[in-house]
Amino acid sequence: MKYLAIIPARYASTRFPGKPLALLGGKPVIQRVYEQVAGVLDNAVVATDDIRIVDAVKAFGGKVIMTSPNHKSGTDRCREAYDKLGEEFDVIINVQGDEPFIRAEQLESLKHCFDDPQTDIATLVKPFTTEDGLSALENPNSPKVVLDGQSRALYFSRSVIPFLRGVPREEWLAHHIFYKHIGIYAFRAEVLRAVTNLPQSTLEKAESLEQLRWLENGYKIGVGVSDFETVGIDTPEDLERAEAFLLKNER
Repeated sequence: MKYLAIIPARYASTRFPGKPLALLGGKPVIQRVYEQVAGVLDNAVVATDDIRIVDAVKAFGGKVIMTSPNHKSGTDRCREAYDKLGEEFDVIINVQGDEPFIRAEQLESLKHCFDDPQTDIATLVKPFTTEDGLSALENPNSPKVVLDGQSRALYFSRSVIPFLRGVPREEWLAHHIFYKHIGIYAFRAEVLRAVTNLPQSTLEKAESLEQLRWLENGYKIGVGVSDFETVGIDTPEDLERAEAFLLKNER
């Protein structure tokens, strides 16, 4: 199977304008993301709506495609970029442009999900630990996932799922493995084209989670389990933490 990474990168981020071009360890964030995936998958390309990002990617020798500024999601941007690329791949992996520490092991875990021919879409989770604490588990900005016996997603929620009846809430992490969703997705090519044509669903609107649209429409989402935490960059403060993480792990 052939795997393509598409890295959506917008310049006009509300919380951090110009984020893809911010320097992290002397390199633009988008370059660090690109370098993390380009050596693992068969091909990689940045999908952007801004000429400044196009120029930056070309400057470090990466591949880039200009896309519309009107997309509502990274998935839609990936679809346009894949159509414009003009080359067929079996699986397209949507790698967030603000995830400079994505690991080869995580990408391999996504690829293995497609060993199951019934997998339409794949994503990753990380188990919450007792050290994370109850506040991390209850954080609505950190979606949770429940899995079936074949490691497929049953449901995603901003609420804590499942509810442990008869167990004091402060003891939940000691009695059950809860899974934190890591927001990276891989799609079979024909599925990527299909899901971008679906209207918003009821559950998606309720939880503001795009992946619920896919579940509601019957798509099977395979899930890989990762023990590695991602260090996403949403704000300038996140960039400072990422810089510290980089220094610590380069020693």
